[in-house]
Amino acid sequence: MKPNWSTLLGLMLLLTAGARAQERVTVDAVSDLTVKMGQPAPVHFTIHIRPGFHVNSHEPLSPELIRTEMTFSPPEELVVAKVKYPAGETMSFPFDPTTKLSVYSGNVTVSAVVLPQPKATSGSYTVHGELKYQACDNSSCYPPKKLPVAFNVRISR
Repeated sequence: MKPNWSTLLGLMLLLTAGARAQERVTVDAVSDLTVKMGQPAPVHFTIHIRPGFHVNSHEPLSPELIRTEMTFSPPEELVVAKVKYPAGETMSFPFDPTTKLSVYSGNVTVSAVVLPQPKATSGSYTVHGELKYQACDNSSCYPPKKLPVAFNVRISR
């Protein structure tokens, strides 16, 4: 019996979509940016935290907690700067109702600016980065994760 490749491909796509739907945290893709020499361009990352979960904010209330953070590895022609995080929501949870935590839940937006270096040449470039976080629910925390992010930037004169 020959395998039906279109059925197998469809099943693989369905399984991948189902796995993505079960992710605790996702980040929307960023539209391509165009920046002019000497001018910063804003970039925004929308982070979705699945209902029933939370992550520590960028400024957790205790130093031993893993903070949510975005880091970038831009090509040498670009700088990613002024990364801004929203304020966390102060909450307590059933596992320790007396302790307050600064967390994100639902949808949050992290913003930054992209700026071409003075010696950059016109062209298209890709900025790679990652979102580091630790997802928790009302009873436990899961191992920390790193979620890759990437976006394209076109430098124009």
